[in-house]
Formats: sequence, C-alpha cells, structure tokens
Amino acid sequence: MLRSFIRPALLGAACLGLAAAFCAPDAGWAQDAAAQGHDAGWGGKVQAAHDLPPHRQGTVFPPVWPPWQHGANNDATNRGLAFSVPEVDVLADFHGDPGDPKLVLYVGGNYFFAMAPLVQAFETSHPEYKGRIYWETIPPGLLVRQIEAGGTITVGNMTRTVPADAYFAGLQEVKRLIGSGLLTGEAVPYVTNDLAIMVPKGNPAHITGLADLGRKGLRLAMPNPEFEGVARQIQAALAKAGGAPLETAVYDTKVRDGSTILTHIHHRQTPLFLMQGVVDAGVTWQSEAMFQEQAGHPIEHVAIPAADNATAVYAGAAVKGAPHPAAARAWLDFIHSPDALQIFARYGFKPYAGG
Repeated sequence: MLRSFIRPALLGAACLGLAAAFCAPDAGWAQDAAAQGHDAGWGGKVQAAHDLPPHRQGTVFPPVWPPWQHGANNDATNRGLAFSVPEVDVLADFHGDPGDPKLVLYVGGNYFFAMAPLVQAFETSHPEYKGRIYWETIPPGLLVRQIEAGGTITVGNMTRTVPADAYFAGLQEVKRLIGSGLLTGEAVPYVTNDLAIMVPKGNPAHITGLADLGRKGLRLAMPNPEFEGVARQIQAALAKAGGAPLETAVYDTKVRDGSTILTHIHHRQTPLFLMQGVVDAGVTWQSEAMFQEQAGHPIEHVAIPAADNATAVYAGAAVKGAPHPAAARAWLDFIHSPDALQIFARYGFKPYAGG
C-alpha cells in the first residue's frame, strides 16, 4: 500500500504552483500540529516533517520563476494593489477576479500553461466575458472536493467561495461525475495527450525508457495517485514496460525508501525538482515537457514508445447547478473549436478523433 502523503498543497502562506516546493512549514510546527490533530486543509492532517515537500536546495528559484505569472494569466482588469512575493505569497493556480465572475472554470492542472491564450481567444469571440473569467488549475481530484464543498476553498488564511460553471479532466472521470450527478449534460472531449519522461537537460542519469525508472538509487518525482488521475495511467504504462515489478518498484518500494517523491500539488512540481537537483527524472504529460523546453528551462524529455505509453482524452462538462450555465455552454463549444485546437497544438496536444 502506498504511504499516505500530505495532501495540503497549501502550506503556510498562499504558495501554490512551483513556489509551493519552498513553502513547507518548519519541522517543529508540523510535528506539533500533527500531534494536536490540527487540520491542514483538504480534509487532511499535517503529518511529520519527512512527509513534507523537499526544501529548497541552493539558489534555484529566481531563474525559473514561473513564466505563467507576472500577471499575464490574470483576467481581471482592475487589479488594485499588486502583492505577489516569490517564495512568500504566490497563487499560481488561481486566476482572475473571484468577486463577480461571469464564467468560472475548474480545470485540471495538466494544461495550466495553455489556459491564458485559450481565455484570450475565447474573449475575442465573446467580448461580453472580457475580464470576467475566473479559473483554477489545481489537480482534478481536488477540484472535485471543492465542488462538493460548494465551491469553497481555503488557501492559508484566506477562504473564498467561487462555485464552478464547468469542470475539465479526463474523459472517463468526467463521465463518472456525470453519472454521479455532480456534473450535468454530455461530456465534451476535445484533445488527447501522451506521457513522456521529463529529465534535466543533458539527461545526466542516461535514462532511455520507463524500465530505467526502477533503477536503485534513481530519484523520481511522480504524480500522487491520491488526487491525480495521470498516476493511474503512468502505473499502467509502467506495467506495460516492466510488469508488476516495475510498477511496484516506482510506486511502492521507492516511495517507502524515499527515492520516489509523490507530488503535493501536481506534476508541475516535477520540473522544479529536476532543476533543483532534488530528483533525476519524472513522468509527466509530453505537453508539459514541451512547455518547459519552450520556456527555455534546462529540461528535456525522453519519448515513451507507443507500445508502453498511455493516451489521455481530455473532456469537460457543466457543473450541476452552475451559476452561469449559458457561459459554461459557450466555453464547452469553444474548447473543441479550431481556434482552441490550434492553441493546444503548440504543446503537442492532438485533436480528439472519437472512438
């Protein structure tokens, strides 16, 4: 059984996205809170210090400051006081003004980098929504918990309620949530994505395929099966490449011995851990590796053969009781339009062809 890792990606100050890797509370606080049973967010309890994300090593941070920040992914037009402090107060997964939005999107973080250009293109053809779109890009499993909580989320000392109009994740998960009554209408599939192995530039560990990930001493960052659907697809790919022994080595043995780190937010943490030298490799979606390469970060990827790979189909649906159902439908129509697919193609996504 996998050890239960700490769920709260929201540690101390509002430190989401890559910045969260640096925002673990000190060991004493974590141990005291765990002993007293204090809630740490997401319904989980603070655990021991060894369960917290890796601490910052060296000086790697300013050169890799998330390129989706600097306000470029904020849809709000009136931004008031600017207060973003790297390593202290950063909200990389929350975009726009939650005060009075006309469209609220809960998007699994697998394509956080594509959301700003998608919103821009949508607003070009739907100017009535300009500056009034709010979206979140935390893992899909956590977004489900937020929907179940009525749209309420707590980040550090801030609690806010922003009910979703539409939700986006893997096709099977969207269908399941429609069946359970959390979502409504038809599932709308739009693009597909494949897995890749993300490594530091130059591939110093000389990784050639999934089978290498079981190597003793090789340090890995892997998506957390507790709330990331991609983990199940990675486990299936590992089983294809090396059977149950490889899957067990990566997601059980190496987790227990500490050489596999399970992400605490989502696999956006993987490239940061690679650039910090915390890990040697990690499996992500190919699109994420392409984004990091395009951003000029010292990251590259090792392709996984089709026979060992897993393909995801991304889909969306309206949330039952959505505050803005017409807006949700407009976005669901847009997400598989030629304009949207052209944006997805920049990062290696392929249009969904049915089946």
